[in-house]
Amino acid sequence: MISSSLLTLTSHGRSRILQLWFLLNSLSEVSQAITFNSIPAANLDLSDLGRVGLAGDFSGISLYQYEGQNENGFNTNGSQSLLAPYPDGSFATLASADASITSLCSFVLQDGSMAGVVVGGNFTSLGGIESQGVAMFNPNTSAVTPLAGLSGQVSALLCDQTTNTVFVGGSFRGANSTNAIAWVGSQGWSNLPFEGFNGPVTSITRAANGHIIFGGSFTGLGNTSSPSSPDQQIINVSGANITSGSSSTTTGFGDPVNIVCKAYGIDGAGNTWLLADNTNGFWKADFGFGFQPTKLRLWNTHQEGRGTRTWRYTALPIDGIMNFTYVDPSTGLIASCSSECPLSNDSSIAYQDFHFVNVIGMDSFRIDISAWYGNGGGLSGIELFQNDIYAYALESFNEPSCPNLQIASNATSTGPWRVNSSYQSVSKYLTVTLSDGSNDHDSPTVVFLPDIKESGNYSVNMYTPGCMPDDSCSSRGRVNITGLMGDGISFQSEIFQSNNYDKYDQIYTGYVAASTSSFRPSVTLRPSSGQDSDTFVVAQRVGFSLISSSTGNLNSMFEWDPSQAMINNTDFSNSAYDSAGTSLGSDASVNALITLGDVTFVGGNFSTNSYDNIFAVNTTGTDPLTGGGLNGQVVTLSLDSTLLYCGGNFSSTSKISTTSLNNIAVYDTSKTTWSALGAGVNGQVVKIVPISMNVTSDSPEIVITVTGDFDELLAFDSYQGVSVSGFAVWVPSQNNWLQNVNATTIDLSGELLASVTLPSGGSLYAGSLSSSQLWTNGVAKLGSTLGTFPVHIHSSQPSLVNTMSRRATAYDYVSGVVTGLFYERGGRNVTVLGGHFAATATNGSTINNLVFINGSNFDVVTGVGSELDGDSIIRALAVQNDTLFAGGSLTGTVDSGSVNGLISVNLQTSKFDVQPPALAGEDVSVYSITVRPGTTDVYVGGNFQSAGSLNCPGVCLFDTMAAQWTRPGSGLSGSANTMTWAGGSLMVVGGSLAVNGHGAYLATYSPGTQVWTEFSNSSAIPGPVTALTPANNDASQLWVAGTATNGSAYLMMYDGNEWSSAGSSLGSSTIIRDLQVLALTTGHTATNLVPSKQTLLLTGSVVVPGFGNASAVLFNGTTFQPFALTSSTGGSAGSLSRIFSQQQDYFPSSTKHLALGLIVLIGLAISLALVFVLVVAGVIVERIRRRREGYVPAPTNMFDKSSQMARLPPDQLFGSVGHGGVPQI
Repeated sequence: MISSSLLTLTSHGRSRILQLWFLLNSLSEVSQAITFNSIPAANLDLSDLGRVGLAGDFSGISLYQYEGQNENGFNTNGSQSLLAPYPDGSFATLASADASITSLCSFVLQDGSMAGVVVGGNFTSLGGIESQGVAMFNPNTSAVTPLAGLSGQVSALLCDQTTNTVFVGGSFRGANSTNAIAWVGSQGWSNLPFEGFNGPVTSITRAANGHIIFGGSFTGLGNTSSPSSPDQQIINVSGANITSGSSSTTTGFGDPVNIVCKAYGIDGAGNTWLLADNTNGFWKADFGFGFQPTKLRLWNTHQEGRGTRTWRYTALPIDGIMNFTYVDPSTGLIASCSSECPLSNDSSIAYQDFHFVNVIGMDSFRIDISAWYGNGGGLSGIELFQNDIYAYALESFNEPSCPNLQIASNATSTGPWRVNSSYQSVSKYLTVTLSDGSNDHDSPTVVFLPDIKESGNYSVNMYTPGCMPDDSCSSRGRVNITGLMGDGISFQSEIFQSNNYDKYDQIYTGYVAASTSSFRPSVTLRPSSGQDSDTFVVAQRVGFSLISSSTGNLNSMFEWDPSQAMINNTDFSNSAYDSAGTSLGSDASVNALITLGDVTFVGGNFSTNSYDNIFAVNTTGTDPLTGGGLNGQVVTLSLDSTLLYCGGNFSSTSKISTTSLNNIAVYDTSKTTWSALGAGVNGQVVKIVPISMNVTSDSPEIVITVTGDFDELLAFDSYQGVSVSGFAVWVPSQNNWLQNVNATTIDLSGELLASVTLPSGGSLYAGSLSSSQLWTNGVAKLGSTLGTFPVHIHSSQPSLVNTMSRRATAYDYVSGVVTGLFYERGGRNVTVLGGHFAATATNGSTINNLVFINGSNFDVVTGVGSELDGDSIIRALAVQNDTLFAGGSLTGTVDSGSVNGLISVNLQTSKFDVQPPALAGEDVSVYSITVRPGTTDVYVGGNFQSAGSLNCPGVCLFDTMAAQWTRPGSGLSGSANTMTWAGGSLMVVGGSLAVNGHGAYLATYSPGTQVWTEFSNSSAIPGPVTALTPANNDASQLWVAGTATNGSAYLMMYDGNEWSSAGSSLGSSTIIRDLQVLALTTGHTATNLVPSKQTLLLTGSVVVPGFGNASAVLFNGTTFQPFALTSSTGGSAGSLSRIFSQQQDYFPSSTKHLALGLIVLIGLAISLALVFVLVVAGVIVERIRRRREGYVPAPTNMFDKSSQMARLPPDQLFGSVGHGGVPQI
């Protein structure tokens, strides 16, 4: 039976009632469905372009289709979110927490209604709402309702419909419970009959008999215990700001500081504080930190017969008069007081102790003296005590260095720490910012030295102030915590400090030795290594709470019958679960519990003669698993039907060796056999979460996600090891890791820590993921949906190349696929990709930076060999007949000759041609290559000074017929970034240029006159042009983009007469790499910039106002709309470099083309008609000619031909032949 004693309403009662009202009100709103709002379709018309590709630096790509999609990637500061899958398979963030989310459960009430999803973790806010460790989430509205009342971390949740209860476990305090408590229906928090455990709870399950099983690191029931000698820590009054009212004016007696650190009660000047004669007055202390006092000790003065008779204690800032109990010195009996507490004037009584009835937090107090002995009141000493044991980073907050205190809590710090205001926290704290370029993150340290007077088992907590009040959330980092608790007893942990509100983390639980003159327990805080510069780290305080000793011989497991109102805590031997726990050893811990049928599987860190780290238990006893368990700690368990997935830190079964079970394994509960997942991973697995995913078909299947401290999937069978970043996906249907499966699927990276199935279908997840609709590296097909090219491009690290110094950007981080084209001459079908990447050839070899995919030969993938240096970057491609020209930041040796900036390749053979003479100059790089229409002239633009021996800066012409370089004109210098043709008679070039010595960002070149000209009104362009595209079919109108001289991105359009700015609203960090006008199937409202049936595509890394970063954006003349979003292997946003297509007809005619069959039929009909007309005309002409020459129609009468022939002699018929004229008959 759940205890009916709900939390008592305190001063926060009103907010508590409101919280319950909101929670009750939300129950009727949960429809148990998660829906997403669609984005209007882009309506791109790609029908005239043939095949289309998107090139860039990414591992995953999505089309922007649903509200909430973004490129934010996964968090690396320890914060996590509630997630749900979009219809395309990628994941949406529903609500973000400021720290980890460790557990989820669907809370269905007894009447079948859905209260919501309970969320537990180490957070202080969820969805922007302050929520200490636990909250209720409405999956329909995404509303968050805090379940206020706990302080600490929630690690385990069990939603139990049969009892209308959520059982909560972790490392926390709430009501009168520690580490375990219950939320009952809509009533709120309720103490369990046993009030929790003396150690943290890590897992909770419901056994087949309906009993609740708790697992963790505990040895007894109940709350944390008080020290055997309470009130041990002295609150440092000497560090407070001491003031008084109505003090005496007598020299040496009017200073209120006189009585601080005076524990001997000796009166006299400088030792006593007195009020003015016969006057009420007060003594007040204001602290820079909060505290919860348990005892007040006062020394009365007897100076000249004076003294305090009655007084009261007011806690501030709550302005509450406190209640005390004390021993009446006249009777020896316990008495109580509040507004008029008495103080004896018996000089034989050195001091009196007053115990606080209610332990209340405060940061200031005032003692008001209302009556006195003799001529006035006063005091000669004061001390304040608390049960809590703290060591503060600020030394002035620690125990005072008074003469009577032999060992006081204190702290030491090294490094440039600064004192920060407390803001809304309990106290001021220290801060330090890691300096830019500093490699020594160990130098700033704080060592906390508590005053431990009693040896025993303690819970040690590190307190961290919230980042929102001091506005440091974006820069908060991680800290490494190490501790020495006794002889040979130490620990190490790491915590994130990105919490929005104040929190504490349990950093150690176990034995702590008392402080002596030769030993002090210590806790050391320092910034974790490997963090960015300008990381912000804080240090406030460490707390020690004594844990009660074992009650009833519990050890890490406890079985509880919810129908029991009372607990017999003297004997737990009747429970098979409790008995199993006691057999595990003194240092055992249970990390995971999971129930299948009548069996509960227990995983953790323990060892017995029969089993190690995992076993099965039911109501009759325990059973070892095959092989005796596993040879290392089991951290997590997950059940999929009869398959039990186990993760942790192990390599084999413990009693009988089973190989390849490296940190991850699966146990078939029906066959009682172990199986490996490949060969496992090379580090500890901390969470296993199943999800549904489309892998090899259109039907979703269950796959197993694995999160942990590993960076490689170990090699097995014919599969090589795969580098990962602590996250992997196992595909049971393929018996392989997703990375080894040839499938078109979503891209996932990050971490998943929890999942829950919603009652009406669908799932909710917790973690921090970067996800995309399509998993592909560097290049994707674009059509009605996204697709992959038949090539495996490896994830690659960026190269830092100093190639943009003349383009207003100092450095360009380049990796991935930069450009591509389709080559189809002579019936061939080859896709060419260039950039900075590695790919796998069809023969299994690794090829770099330039790839050919031969669609005419079963998609065979080849490269150009090792002639190019591996750090080369291909930035531009162009084809002239069968020759590919590839340019970029490339070097190498081809046929014993050096190449620099440009190469040529024969696409029929995929071999190098005779190479053009190498380009030369400082930081040579080719950014653009274009072929003049209708000619064999190849124009090359970039950053170079000469081509071979020819002085040819910026732009140079390679004549493929003569195989030689030619300088186009003589008036250009600088660096050319992009080029396009206006017909065949004018080339437009953008970059950081000079025309005839005058700086320009855009210029034109006429091959006919060989003259360079600064583009019309180009002075309006604010910086070097890095992207350029025609805005109409004759290129009389242009779009340009780049980075202005002030560092901001710009986008401009030339309408044939003047320039107009369009990109002023884009974010300052925008990088536009390419521009392309595309046709639309459905028009928009026409503007002066963009016609109604067109849109402008921007690719790069574009910061859209109100949205954030997008890799591709569509602009309709007024609005920027995200189009494509990308992600990278490291979890950050990717980028797109450009779009490339099979056909270049970006400006189709407004009329629709007829089908080819109709065109043939119409042509045939026209041909027949023409033939008919010609025949008729010929007949008419011939008749006219004959008539002119005397021909008459032949007689039409019928006669006997034979008779006429008989009457005509032959000589008459042929006699006139050869005599001219018309034959006479």
